[in-house]
Amino acid sequence: MTSPLVPSIEENIPLPENAKEAFPELSPAQELEMRVNVIKLMSDLTGTSISPSQENADEAKQIAKEMIDDSKHRPDFAKYPNETLAYLAGMVAQMNVSIVEELSDLKMYVINKLVNEVETARDPKVRVSALSKLGEIDGVDAFKKRTEVTHKIQTLEEVEKELLETLGELENKAIDVEAREIVRLEQ
Repeated sequence: MTSPLVPSIEENIPLPENAKEAFPELSPAQELEMRVNVIKLMSDLTGTSISPSQENADEAKQIAKEMIDDSKHRPDFAKYPNETLAYLAGMVAQMNVSIVEELSDLKMYVINKLVNEVETARDPKVRVSALSKLGEIDGVDAFKKRTEVTHKIQTLEEVEKELLETLGELENKAIDVEAREIVRLEQ
């Protein structure tokens, strides 16, 4: 017969008095998320829907306002009904999404605000700063120094023909310059 596995238990380690004391410290948002996950799970298991009333919505808005006004405020979520917590969690989730779907929308917003600042600022330093920031925006590139290089792919025959034409033009110019110098010397 095999002996049962018994884990080694250390001596003199204090145990928490209750489950709440053993639970890790959570931010209000984390606690709310956990509570709502449990509420949703229970709702799904029992088949009862969570339908917040206007009173629940108003209560959730008040809690949200208190949390925004004082970041250290810790609401006692246990005293609120499930519907209020579910509504509050929905509000928090909406606040944690991006305001724009495309970065191009955000770029356009920044450009519009900078243009507005250029047009309405009374202080010339602010206008110049806004213009400078506008000039640095990708696509405007007012302050970028760039060199463009064009690569032209040609066959050997095309390159040879172009070189001969260029040499002929240079030869004609050299003869023309020599002729002008000779004429000047004779005068």
